[in-house]
Amino acid sequence: MRLQVEQLSYSYSDQAIIDNISIHVAEGEFVGIVGPNGSGKSTLLKNLYRALKPDTGTILLDGDDYKMLNAKKIAQKIGVVGQEHAIPFDFNVDEIVAMGRSPYKKLFDVDTKEDQKIVEEALHNVGLSHLAKTNYLNLSGGEKQRVIIARVLAQQTNFLMLDEPTNHLDIQYQLQMFDLIKGLKLTVVSAIHDLNLAALYCDRIYVMKDGEIFTSGTPEEVLTTELLGEVFGIRTHIIVHPLTQKVNITYLPASI
Repeated sequence: MRLQVEQLSYSYSDQAIIDNISIHVAEGEFVGIVGPNGSGKSTLLKNLYRALKPDTGTILLDGDDYKMLNAKKIAQKIGVVGQEHAIPFDFNVDEIVAMGRSPYKKLFDVDTKEDQKIVEEALHNVGLSHLAKTNYLNLSGGEKQRVIIARVLAQQTNFLMLDEPTNHLDIQYQLQMFDLIKGLKLTVVSAIHDLNLAALYCDRIYVMKDGEIFTSGTPEEVLTTELLGEVFGIRTHIIVHPLTQKVNITYLPASI
């Protein structure tokens, strides 16, 4: 699954939120979007998964114009984990995860044994099998986030769009989720708050500032002391970690 975005812009109340955004994601790439709060990361993703309608620009999915695809077809191609997960009714965990199978069903179709197997596997992958029959509203924030990730896994798409998917998770589950997602070898676009996680898992990174793409490249190319100072206003010490062979960032206080 390939994504090509050209000259995408979106405004709210005559104020430009993102402007002239162009990004390209190759099949099987894990691409991160990073930037300070308010830089436009979530707005960009919402335009990409059609929660918002762009003012201008083109979005192509495997060469097909996004605007020509209906919602069900997109749901068969793209799984989305957003920042907000309002569940309007009272459901058990396994019922919510089973909703990931709905793009493949007609209105009155019931779950098959294959659907149930997929749901069970998704819950196992996020470590929630023991909570399958638990009421979703009784879960912690981190558990709820893992349920939503399981629902997307049950959707079995080839492309994932993730908006800071591990923000509410303990570090153990942050690593577990990114290990799982990376291991699926899907095409992934993810807004990521933690720059060290971005360095660990991303093949390429787009850096946003003030609603525009500031630069892009591999983690080694873009996560530099100079760039982080200019974009985030922070001082850092950056090395290549001897075990991971990935960029590792230490944030420095003003006193040093």
